Amino acid sequence: MTLPVTFAEVVEVRRITPRTTRITFAADELPDTVGTAPDQQLKLCFPRPGQREPVLPARQDDPMGWYRAYLAVPEAERPLLRSFTLRHRHPGSRLVEIDFVLHGGTGPATAWALRAAPGDRLGMVGPSALYAPPVPFAEAAAAADWVLLAGDETALPAIATLVAALPAGVPALAYVEVADEAERQPLEGGDGLVVHWLHRDGAAPGTVLAGAVRSAGLPAGRPFAWLAGEAGAVRALRRHLVEERGVPKASIDFTGYWRHRLTQDDAPTDEDLADAQERLAGY
Repeated sequence: MTLPVTFAEVVEVRRITPRTTRITFAADELPDTVGTAPDQQLKLCFPRPGQREPVLPARQDDPMGWYRAYLAVPEAERPLLRSFTLRHRHPGSRLVEIDFVLHGGTGPATAWALRAAPGDRLGMVGPSALYAPPVPFAEAAAAADWVLLAGDETALPAIATLVAALPAGVPALAYVEVADEAERQPLEGGDGLVVHWLHRDGAAPGTVLAGAVRSAGLPAGRPFAWLAGEAGAVRALRRHLVEERGVPKASIDFTGYWRHRLTQDDAPTDEDLADAQERLAGY
């Protein structure tokens, strides 16, 4: 199994909420078999200042060799790497949509998205089944009595693809924390989906989400929970579900997408490393 490494050119830029921009890219290369499942992860390579397009790592036969090739690029030329979830792949084409949450305009991804225009080019690593969970979402959801989805606006692209993939007849609760009412987005799921929109309105990231789930009257039966967003909030939610609600760890898929006051360039904390080890143990 190989991991696609390709350039992607901006085709369209749309501001879908005051703080979210949806960008459509045309990938130079993209296998027909990737990008169709829900919650598909990929990485974008951003150019260094002065570069029109980033320097991409050399292609490797080893599917995980791309990162070693990435590190082999001289540091002054090495692209800045950020993780994203694929929002949509247009069937029968190499067009993909990716949502950018505009975190204040200071990070490399946000700064790039604020000035993005058709013709701009990035590097793209993935999507790939290498990043897929050991049990597909639809299969895990079908085996449960009900589904819990919880995350902030950075998790919305994944949540949108997950609710669209919910098996018929499976009840689902989605708790989504966003900055304010203007940041709501349409979520299209089955009749069993109930969405709770939570507005921070200036509160610290993740606190409103954690509080809402803690106080919620959750259904009886065996759940499957999917948690993503700010790492500290995800950690707190998972701990609550396991220790206070009795949800088995194996029934929770969790990912810390970002860290409050830290970037992906900052070293992982001890808690980050512990989370990563526990996730890997499930694969």
